[in-house]
Amino acid sequence: MGRQRHTPSTPLTAEDPADDRRFVTALARGLTVLRCFSPADRWLAHAELARRTGLPQATVSRLTFTLTSLGYLRHRAATGEYALSPAVLSLGFSVLSNFQIGRIARPFMEVLAEHTQAAISLGVRHDTSVVYVAHCRSTARLILGLDVGTRLPFAETAMGRAIWCSATPGLRGVVARRLQAQDPERWPAREAGLQRAEIGWAERGYAVSESEWESEIAAIGVGLDLGDGREPLSLTVGGPAARLQGDLLHKDFGPALVKTGRDIVAAIQAAGWED
Repeated sequence: MGRQRHTPSTPLTAEDPADDRRFVTALARGLTVLRCFSPADRWLAHAELARRTGLPQATVSRLTFTLTSLGYLRHRAATGEYALSPAVLSLGFSVLSNFQIGRIARPFMEVLAEHTQAAISLGVRHDTSVVYVAHCRSTARLILGLDVGTRLPFAETAMGRAIWCSATPGLRGVVARRLQAQDPERWPAREAGLQRAEIGWAERGYAVSESEWESEIAAIGVGLDLGDGREPLSLTVGGPAARLQGDLLHKDFGPALVKTGRDIVAAIQAAGWED
């Protein structure tokens, strides 16, 4: 880990993997359909899938037929709706349960959770979102109720911003283009938030999101660079904005978070962890 000083608005010069001839567009589109389902969704209509993916309805029809045939979607013919099948869930939980980084990091996260009396989370980037792969709650009552597998927006959260600040210029360029394409109208505000995060990172060594994702939530995050070329992970402290502020957040929890991040990286490297 460690601070990386970046100039805000780094030129977006990296190539998008989708432009590579090895990129399988049909596979990417199929996965996009599966990602349409949030924890709050049980059944989604064909038209809603088309709206969320931005794909033509004919394309969505072919994709849903294939995914249903393979057992990854369930189809309710009476209403024309689709739902994720247990096959998809089993894949996700298999990955999360075998995520050795989370196992190594957990003891350090538990110590930090008790020190801060807040929620400590470890996350990875997934396209324009971040996903929790490990989570520890303190014994305090007023903490975040999120858990492993939770998906959060990238640009507005401390978890996403920490990954952004510790990432290579090439990765930042790819993410920026995806975010801009996803919602052009919101991109200027999101870009400004990421630029502020870069400035704060250079000054403090961690990224901040205070009431920017949810008005009642504040969080700080550090990127975990394992030094082997893979994308950085993110470690965050989060909780009620009314408590996580001022000196407590920036003079106590911030330095403790930075130290914990370094300790986790050292432990992972010492264990010789591999995918």
